[in-house]
Amino acid sequence: METPQEKYQRAAAHVQKVRKFYGKIINAVIVCAVIAGINYYVNEFRNPWVLWVVGFSLLGIVIDGLKLFGLGIFLGKGWEQRKIQEHLERDERENSSNPIIRK
Repeated sequence: METPQEKYQRAAAHVQKVRKFYGKIINAVIVCAVIAGINYYVNEFRNPWVLWVVGFSLLGIVIDGLKLFGLGIFLGKGWEQRKIQEHLERDERENSSNPIIRK
């Protein structure tokens, strides 16, 4: 059971992560706008290489957003705990089924 202090600390940590995420979005928009301006100045978008920057920035933001807001596709919230529990159970089964290894 969590104490109110632990709940508050967890909520404060989450708010800090959300704040950093929004900062990343603002930073990506500014950087992409500057790079788009450079791309226009250099070749008037005849070679739109700025789309690579925008695409990879968007990909990074989407991945960060999925991790932050709990939509972990591969390694969700309880993944680590489940794997530790599976490992402990497997070790327990192996040790109890083999009489030579018993202590």
